[in-house]
Amino acid sequence: MAMSLPMSSEATPDHFRFAGLRRLAKLLFGTPLNAALTLLFAALLFVTVPPMLRWLVIDAVLFDPDPNACRAATGACWSFIYAKSGQLLFGIYPFDERWRPAIVCLLILALLGWSVRPASWTSRLLALWVAAFALIFWLMGGGFGLAEVPTSSWGGLPVTLILTVVAIGIAFPVGILLALARRSTLPAVRVGAVVLIESVRGLPLLSILFVASIMMPLFLPEALLPDKFVRALVALTIFAAAYLAEVIRGGLQAIPNGQYEAAASLGLPFWRTQRLVILPQAIRVVIPALANTIIVMIKNTSLVLVIGLFDLISSGKAALADPEWPSPAAETFLFIGAIFFALSFSFARFADFLERRGPAAH
Repeated sequence: MAMSLPMSSEATPDHFRFAGLRRLAKLLFGTPLNAALTLLFAALLFVTVPPMLRWLVIDAVLFDPDPNACRAATGACWSFIYAKSGQLLFGIYPFDERWRPAIVCLLILALLGWSVRPASWTSRLLALWVAAFALIFWLMGGGFGLAEVPTSSWGGLPVTLILTVVAIGIAFPVGILLALARRSTLPAVRVGAVVLIESVRGLPLLSILFVASIMMPLFLPEALLPDKFVRALVALTIFAAAYLAEVIRGGLQAIPNGQYEAAASLGLPFWRTQRLVILPQAIRVVIPALANTIIVMIKNTSLVLVIGLFDLISSGKAALADPEWPSPAAETFLFIGAIFFALSFSFARFADFLERRGPAAH
């Protein structure tokens, strides 16, 4: 009895190791279909991964500033990204002032990182964002001691971040109001919300951007006309608000009537009922749909290039026009795509965190 215990304890790691290997083998080769798919996927990796690694890393030009090195290379020209990083990230912003958009990017990313912490979800957070954007627009536009830079010279990552954060930040509360208005018992309020939401959702974003950029100057005097950047921001905000309103309306419809009756029995007025009882539950229900809509809006900011704003893609196209370099378009758009992927993936993980946290909070 005393001798069997050490043998059992020594055999335990091997037992679990072999059990894990058996489960993996069963998962990969347990049925003829699984085995065929595993072999097919392995063959696909064998065919595609080695040449991809050669192009991406082994035969690539990494930091050589000589454009001729890229012309002679058979791999990727990452030195173009290295040499043109300032133009890719900040567009046509004046070279000597690029420290300003760099600070803006760091500030926005830092605030986003701070805002995902549940401990920061207080009334002070809104005031912090308002103060931060006052600082951001001062840094980007200048004045009060800084050289003035018009919005037509803004570009790259700061434009993408500002458009994304401001449009979504304003569109979310507007979308909540539109969703509540569409469910209102007042006919005028309900019809107005329906007309606005369905009109915006029935139009492509490109047409709304064209209206804001081309048609609006025909109807407003020059003194009242905002610049192109503000018009694009308004168009993106209206478009996002209409889609978010429908997502939130779906969450409102999922709340049972008993929740409204319970709030009424406690004597809660309409707005307190919505703020304390209904909206927290409705938004929790539609977190996946909200995340999907917001991620689409992050990528939709790239459409502002059609009205002449220099977002990340416009900055990349401008950098590729340099005749001294061999125009490595694949590398440039991989770099831009990696930035959009990082933004979208980060928000998707935040949405997953909220969804996991929801039942515990509830």
